[in-house]
Amino acid sequence: MTIHRINPCKRWSDITVFNGVAYFVEVPESDLSANIEGQVAQILEQAEAALAKIDSDKGRILSATIYITDFANVSALNEVWDAWFPEGTAPSRACVKAELADPDYLVEIAFTAAAGSKFQ
Repeated sequence: MTIHRINPCKRWSDITVFNGVAYFVEVPESDLSANIEGQVAQILEQAEAALAKIDSDKGRILSATIYITDFANVSALNEVWDAWFPEGTAPSRACVKAELADPDYLVEIAFTAAAGSKFQ
């Protein structure tokens, strides 16, 4: 079976797909001064773009691991998260408090999603 690596570089690939399942991680890229809501919104927008690259969409996300620097921000994160998913399509999810690689990151999300048929 083929492993598809989208935009690979020496350290990582933007998306890795194997056996129809895609794996990718998003961090806020456009505005690190944004509050938690802004950073989550950036990540979810980037996730939609990543999903489009593999002929998928947010309703096909299977699982997400959310790394957050402060549990005081979980309620605000949940508001943006809940509004983003269509009713009945939220994936399984874990939320972990962590120190992230960039001190300006408030959140980072690792996604697993079903990819489109050309990635089977």
